[in-house]
Amino acid sequence: QVQLVESGGGLVHPGGSQRLSCAASRNIFGITVFSIKDLGWYRQAPGNQRELVAAISPDGSTNYTDSVKGRFTISGDNAKTMVYPQMNNLKPEDTAVYYCNTVPYTDGYWGQGTQVTVST
Repeated sequence: QVQLVESGGGLVHPGGSQRLSCAASRNIFGITVFSIKDLGWYRQAPGNQRELVAAISPDGSTNYTDSVKGRFTISGDNAKTMVYPQMNNLKPEDTAVYYCNTVPYTDGYWGQGTQVTVST
């Protein structure tokens, strides 16, 4: 059973930084989904649809939505068990629940997400 577990959210002031983590479990063959598929960070703000904000492929190539380019950096560990978005210069509009999933997403992989609130 593949699991992607998000952590690291919290309250941060505008202009501040936050790093989230996504832990990918291994299957019975010892392989994580990040070894074979792109992973991405999605977010959903109240009243909005869930959107993909950053993605990373197993070979390390990355992509970002325009609203976070230059502020967010997505990275992964060599063991392909962890994916991190480093979020800098956070803005109130970054407030959302952040989720980790494959790209494109897999319905059964949605976790609880982690709340990031950017506020004074």
